[in-house]
Amino acid sequence: MTLVDTPPLAVPDGGFPLSVQQEFLCLWDKGDEMGPFGPRFHIVDGWRVRGPVDPDLLQAALDDVVVRHEALRTTVVRDSEQRHQRILDPAPVPLEIRDLAGIDAADAEARHLRCEELLNEIAADTIGVRRMPLLRAVLGRFDDEDAVLALIAHHTAVDAWSMQVILRDLAALYAVRAGHPEATPDAAPQYREYAHWQRSDEARAAERSARAFWRDKLDGARALALPTDRLRSAAPDFATAWHRFGWGEQLRERVTTLAAGTRSSAFIVLLAAFNVFLQRRTGDNDIVVPTFTPGRSQARFQDAVGSFFNFLPLRTDLDGCTTFLDVLARTRETCLDSYTREIPLAHVLDEAPELMERVGVDGLASCVFQVIQTPFTMAGERVGPLEYEAVRRKVLSQPVGSDIPDGTLLCLEVSPTGELIGELGFSSNLYDESTIRGLVADFREVLSALVAAPDAALSDLSTARSVSNQE
Repeated sequence: MTLVDTPPLAVPDGGFPLSVQQEFLCLWDKGDEMGPFGPRFHIVDGWRVRGPVDPDLLQAALDDVVVRHEALRTTVVRDSEQRHQRILDPAPVPLEIRDLAGIDAADAEARHLRCEELLNEIAADTIGVRRMPLLRAVLGRFDDEDAVLALIAHHTAVDAWSMQVILRDLAALYAVRAGHPEATPDAAPQYREYAHWQRSDEARAAERSARAFWRDKLDGARALALPTDRLRSAAPDFATAWHRFGWGEQLRERVTTLAAGTRSSAFIVLLAAFNVFLQRRTGDNDIVVPTFTPGRSQARFQDAVGSFFNFLPLRTDLDGCTTFLDVLARTRETCLDSYTREIPLAHVLDEAPELMERVGVDGLASCVFQVIQTPFTMAGERVGPLEYEAVRRKVLSQPVGSDIPDGTLLCLEVSPTGELIGELGFSSNLYDESTIRGLVADFREVLSALVAAPDAALSDLSTARSVSNQE
């Protein structure tokens, strides 16, 4: 019996089979009050909008988005003999207008911080999984020409990539409503088509060859789990807090320069440094770091909205590595081998059922590593009568925000402004904020030292860290 048995195509009339990702979420179903179907398992994104926004046109465009993307009005039926997804009729998107007047237009930083405050406030709110559509919007107006548009959607219906697709399509559909028919987007693929493709001969053939790779790659492996400050209680007061930080332009420049010089990516350099950091923290040379991926290996689904996101367990053996360049080469090999053989985590676990053995054990919790790479980030892009710019730089932490399943999630990003920014989400029933701040500070020290002298001996890392702290 495998971890996730792919259900037959037969489902109740009017329904469609679940994707493998949806089936996997159902395995962790904790009802409608917490877990993957809980009200804080959501994503919140924001954009600055320049130009006069007509609320009626915005409402109409939001409703057009829900018509265009079925996933935003799809419910996962979990309480029947055959789990399935059911697409419901379109319904209006709740749109709230907020007055943010009172901050001078010349004070750009103050307006930016107000944007962050609004996004944090929305992220602390909830969105029920049974109320359609699974999307809400808030428009905060600074004045007639400057506003912030915030979107909140349930994570069962979208992933981070989807949020960018939604905004891109919303901008185009608003432009059409405003009299710019040339902005009309092409027809969108639907998430149910992806679930159907997963059962195709093409998908199954690719999966068969990849399963053997993961069976060998993860033989004897255990996914990363870090010590917690507290044991899990029988009925935890669960919440996810977010610690946010910025590491400046110099560190970003060193990371991207090293990436270019080693035929790597910023993700590979940052993951390699994280591997060294974990080696020193845990004493292990065999490091297995789970990371999020977009899960969209098929180009035909890149314009679709849905819960495509996937996890990949990236296993790197650091035994025998004497410099950071050695670690970087090993990490690069791991990434290239793993990404070219990506299959859903549920199927990976079929081949490596003991991988998550330490995760969830009292005193230990998962730590997921992610480098944000958004597909359609808008940076001052004009669509019809309005200009859009994604709110990427965030510095305000928050005690309650979007949920992660359990443990910690470290997200890094090279922002459009050229900074290296990040946030660390953590289960506040397991960790103190002081522990989280210390983890972030320690990783920054290690990263700074490694990219400053990548060919230096790893045994000299402590000395290098001291030097980097004096810069």
